Amino acid sequence: MALNKKKLIRSTVTVFLVLVVLGIILYPKIKPVIKAEGGNEAPAEMRGPRGGGEPLMASGYRIVPTRMNELYPSTGSLIPDEEVELSFETSGKVVGIYFKEGSRVKKGELLAKMNDKPLQAQLLKLQAQQKLAREREYRQRQLLERDAISRESYDQVATELQTLEADIMLIEARISETELKAPFDGIVGLRMVSEGAFATTQTRIVRLVKVRPLKIEFSIPERYAGEVTPGFPISFVVDGIQKTFEASVYAVDPKVDTETRTIVVRALYPNRNEELKPGRYASVRLLLSQIDNTVSVPSQALIPEMEGEKVFTVKNGRANEVRVTTGLRTESHIQILSGLEFGDTLLITAILQLRHGIPVQLDTLITNEPVEDSAI
Repeated sequence: MALNKKKLIRSTVTVFLVLVVLGIILYPKIKPVIKAEGGNEAPAEMRGPRGGGEPLMASGYRIVPTRMNELYPSTGSLIPDEEVELSFETSGKVVGIYFKEGSRVKKGELLAKMNDKPLQAQLLKLQAQQKLAREREYRQRQLLERDAISRESYDQVATELQTLEADIMLIEARISETELKAPFDGIVGLRMVSEGAFATTQTRIVRLVKVRPLKIEFSIPERYAGEVTPGFPISFVVDGIQKTFEASVYAVDPKVDTETRTIVVRALYPNRNEELKPGRYASVRLLLSQIDNTVSVPSQALIPEMEGEKVFTVKNGRANEVRVTTGLRTESHIQILSGLEFGDTLLITAILQLRHGIPVQLDTLITNEPVEDSAI
């Protein structure tokens, strides 16, 4: 009997110790449930950020229809419509410069002249010989018609005349090489030589530039090759001028650059007032598409997760978690393809504290702008 009584006491003590250990382990987990049942306290996800029933203060964003423009920004350069470094086609002494630096010139206008006196003397000699040869050929032709001479005699005289005419054309061509003329209308720059200098075919005399119209050269990614074609409108700005200029694409390079995977595009700007100078840097924008009446939200309101992206709206004074599908993006806004509707109020502050179902109070309410540009 005494032995059985000791075993019973030992078992009772063991069970009591086990219950005490289990109570210590489980108490922290069941304490919130006990308090909620005893004090009618709301669950944690339904309470404010500091406990109790205090609502979370946040800013709201009212969604209205907007227009989003899909824009591609690029950088380019202004280049002249035509540009050439003028040089003589032969070597010799410069005897005349007939242009004023920075002035306008017309196509065909004489700009500079080399010494051509030896060539002019040769030309006079050949022209005198040509006159005699023509008279001889005329007399021989008259005799041939009366069968007074042979055909061979006439052909010899006619050949001599043709040879002289060819020599005259050659001398005239060499004389033209001593004259530097403008190949197109434009503005001449600074001259590189003076009268009396000896110039060769490698000597630059002056630069001629045509600045009306101007070309804008820039690059686009290869994936837009099918969208940007001749006639495509672009806009661009240059530093120091508070104005947006409009131009039109006139040519697209048919080959993709294998290193940058881009395509070179050129647009034409009339530059009627010549307010722009070639060589300047230009910031170019291309409007690839335009979407009207779409939903857009501030970027900071979007919460990325493994399952996708979500936002919080306010409904009946509480935060409402909404899964969304996104589209175009800008620096500040994102297009929402599904999940939100016009008129919804989006929460855009206190994002890290938001939980589904917690009470929320709006301190400010913002309405988005009707137009939003999208930079790719």
